[in-house]
Amino acid sequence: MNDLTIIMPVYNEEASLRVLIPELLEFCADNGFDLIVVNDGSVDDTRKILEGHGSDPRLTTIHNKVNKGYGGAIKAGIEKADTRHVITLDGDGQHYLEDVLLLHQVMFENDADMIVGRRTGIDDHWYRRLGKGLIRGIAKMLMPIDIRDLNSGMKIYDTALAKKYIKLCPDGMAYSDIITLVFIKQKHLVKECDIKIRQRNTGVSTISTKTAFDTVLEIINVVILFNPLRIFLPVAVAFLLVGTLWGLPFLLRGEGISIGTLFMIISGLIFFLLGLLAEQLSLIRRDQVNSGN
Repeated sequence: MNDLTIIMPVYNEEASLRVLIPELLEFCADNGFDLIVVNDGSVDDTRKILEGHGSDPRLTTIHNKVNKGYGGAIKAGIEKADTRHVITLDGDGQHYLEDVLLLHQVMFENDADMIVGRRTGIDDHWYRRLGKGLIRGIAKMLMPIDIRDLNSGMKIYDTALAKKYIKLCPDGMAYSDIITLVFIKQKHLVKECDIKIRQRNTGVSTISTKTAFDTVLEIINVVILFNPLRIFLPVAVAFLLVGTLWGLPFLLRGEGISIGTLFMIISGLIFFLLGLLAEQLSLIRRDQVNSGN
């Protein structure tokens, strides 16, 4: 049985696919890999190009009738894979195929569960660097992480674990960040390895400010799932502390407890109780995930 499946989601990438698909199929034939391409509701000639290579036994194509999103397309490919490992590539031709072999080798050398390809060789616009930095900074505040390039599109991971956790991941662009954080939070071995990327020659990136905002929300959702008190407890303590400091002068002057103080203290207690409730729900959800339900 083949050891590795390359999964590539594509959306309106006909220009890059005309060159990329023949290269990928030759690469897979030379190395004994499989290739799954998920056409995520493209409205250009993507389907026609893929059907032109339909006779190749190493190629499996999935055609979504509507666009399900970057993460939704990858999840469809993972569900279809039957090899020990899967690796994801972007469909814009930015990745070098030799890095597939590199990450595959590093995976075995470290007996890792995921290797993230840390991108080098290209300068992002300042606003994209800022967005990536903010996302990583927020993630690092909420959970301990050593991975720098969370949203890299090239990752290799254990297929069985991926199938287990994709139900926790969003269908949008935030998938790349969240699947990494889930592996880390579940105490699996996640490492990074430098890879090279090149500028896309055709097409337009779909990453935007909204993508970064959605990613931050998804990171908070993951933290609430695995460790909700990490969110609720600091908020509860802040309300209680502010309420106490605010009300103490009034109390010392014999003026009683102000309405503002009561509001702060009650809000802090509510957030603390919500945290305890969320913790119980989190335990139930984690048990369902770990049992495969």
